[in-house]
Amino acid sequence: MTTLGSASAAPGEVDFGRLEVGESRDGSAVGLPVAVVNGARDGKTLYVQAASDGDELNGVGVVNRVVPQLDPAEISGTVLVVGIVNYHAFQVAEHRNPIDDTKMNRAYPGDASGTSSERIAHATFEAATRADLILDLHQGSTSRMIDEVRVRCGTRHRLHRECLELAKTFGCGYVLDQKGPDGQLARAGPDEGIPTVDPELGGAVGWDRESIRKGVDGVFNVLRGYGFLDGGVDAEPQTRATGFDQYGAPRGGVVRFEKELGDEVRAGDTLYRITDVFGTTKARVTADNDGLFWRERRLPQVATGEYVCSVGTGIDTY
Repeated sequence: MTTLGSASAAPGEVDFGRLEVGESRDGSAVGLPVAVVNGARDGKTLYVQAASDGDELNGVGVVNRVVPQLDPAEISGTVLVVGIVNYHAFQVAEHRNPIDDTKMNRAYPGDASGTSSERIAHATFEAATRADLILDLHQGSTSRMIDEVRVRCGTRHRLHRECLELAKTFGCGYVLDQKGPDGQLARAGPDEGIPTVDPELGGAVGWDRESIRKGVDGVFNVLRGYGFLDGGVDAEPQTRATGFDQYGAPRGGVVRFEKELGDEVRAGDTLYRITDVFGTTKARVTADNDGLFWRERRLPQVATGEYVCSVGTGIDTY
């Protein structure tokens, strides 16, 4: 019998429940939606979570589509799923937990007696560290971004190669291989000896169907590639970036991009212009280095100094 919160499944069964993480302001229990898919045959354990940031919903779309397709009779091992991590932020469609104004993916491994975010991080980290592999489903907030997978443990970490292989198996086509900030699950998981990646499934307000499709394909690639399901995966070469150049607005106005997401960028290329409302160019911004056009703001209007876009740098294929 395998349990996660109130969900409990014997081999060959699926169950759903709640993982309690505290109480809301009216004193009622707060429980994260969880699923346990216990395969009919022994095998590894995969942990999947979504909506660590409350407005990043593509991961929830992936869970919504993957779980109904998981037949425990066909699975070797166990899949543990937390469908919504940042419960309070999800309820109000905000990025940060409004109870303590915290970005959840900076709170790992958490604290059982800490703030709201630390308690949620602790509970989900306890679940995640029962697994052999961890997928922490994200997206580029509400900005527009290519679909990619992030390896955040750093190139000197003892599990770097294993995390990179997991990212390649997931197979979005693009990988950011850059050490992440403290408190990320994709940093904390490898420290516990568990290969962990952070798929960043595009960026949208609401759900983006194409990014969700790639996320669903990625989860099934991992299930097949690591022996949970029959059928292997021919991992295709991935385009990897090892850093970002970020660009802001030198003037206020309206942004007119001259590159599309995924475009190759050469140093000196024009990335975007800033115009006034009537289309007169006020500033032109060019690339500092070669790379790939990785991410762009969703809204066209900007104030001086506001974020506009990112270019992935240090590009190679592996």
